[in-house]
Amino acid sequence: MNYREMAKQVKAAGRILGASEETLRNGALLAIADALIGSKEMIFAANAKDLAAADGLPAPVRGRLKFDEHKLSDVVSGLRSLAGLPDPVSKILFERELDEDLVLQRVTCPIGVIGVIFESRPDALVQISGLCIKSGNGAILKGGSEAKETNRALFTVIDEAGRAAGLPAHFAALVEDRAGVDELIRCHEEIDLLIPRGSNAFVRYIMDNSEIPVMGHAAGICHVYVDKDADLDKAIPIIVDAKTQYPAACNAAETLLLHEDIADEVMRRLEGAAPVEVTYIEARGEEDFTEYLDYKMTVKRVGGVDEAIEHINRYGSHHTDAIVTENEETAERFLTLVDSAGVYHNASTRFADGFRYGFGAEVGISTGKLPPRGPVGLDGLVTYKYKLRGSGHIVRDYAEGKRSFHFRERS
Repeated sequence: MNYREMAKQVKAAGRILGASEETLRNGALLAIADALIGSKEMIFAANAKDLAAADGLPAPVRGRLKFDEHKLSDVVSGLRSLAGLPDPVSKILFERELDEDLVLQRVTCPIGVIGVIFESRPDALVQISGLCIKSGNGAILKGGSEAKETNRALFTVIDEAGRAAGLPAHFAALVEDRAGVDELIRCHEEIDLLIPRGSNAFVRYIMDNSEIPVMGHAAGICHVYVDKDADLDKAIPIIVDAKTQYPAACNAAETLLLHEDIADEVMRRLEGAAPVEVTYIEARGEEDFTEYLDYKMTVKRVGGVDEAIEHINRYGSHHTDAIVTENEETAERFLTLVDSAGVYHNASTRFADGFRYGFGAEVGISTGKLPPRGPVGLDGLVTYKYKLRGSGHIVRDYAEGKRSFHFRERS
């Protein structure tokens, strides 16, 4: 397959999609949601093939791979929620009259073509496709090989339903082989943004080998710090949820920091508190501060909030970190000084999610300093352009003092 030609087709379709009416894009999202429900037996059969081929993989990985009624319901709800959100395209961010009949606007517009390389989560394919449709972007999708049958089934439904609803042909494309990745990351003229979702090494590989801007995160080493002033009746469920609710997610907690005054009591209460067995590993060295994506968690005792903050900023991945405490001053210090995209007080790290933030869904998580940061929803998939409308205005008149700017904001 000629992947550069594929990318050119998506680029051309993306321009049409980006200029389309909001009602068309919303209608396509709703049509795709209905089509997924109508094709669920075909999708579940494809997923059963992937699960059979994945026999022997760790349970958390199989959990990510599984696409059942629950996940179908989630993605359908996400698509319908997206359709109900305000249009992120053509929003006027500000309007300024530079001079009489010379008006400047900053207006949102699609980025263009988004290339997303994601792990073995077929539900991510639906979420990403929906976000790109809503934001007027063309999408090139590469899922994990473990989910190839499910991804193909889902993409077929999305592509057919989207085109039937009026979206341009090639509004999205599916890449099914690993060789396509190396070709696509060289398509810097056709693809405007890459979002890799996978292992630290894989994300680094993409960053180091492509001229295309890359957005994402390389790891999800999230922390829960239980302070000496914590309410342990809150702390235990938060820890259990952050670790076990979905351990293969990048926002699952991997390190538990305990104030030395309450550490023994917390560990005693944790015994048997989780619905599954969790292995708590006492920290010995830097190698223990890792992303397990499993029912394992590193535990470290600290002397207070400042030591916890220092540890998180040094060993964390700047993804999502939480403090459990009833001391508002301590909580505020933690929220201010921890340098992460998400900082929580008395809440599980598992809330770091575009759907749970009310974004409809997310295309990924960004831990960089420049926006977008955290769960990337619709606002992160649009950029902006400046539109200037004049009436024969030329700069010479201003340079020679014949005219002057008055800079008046318009509401």
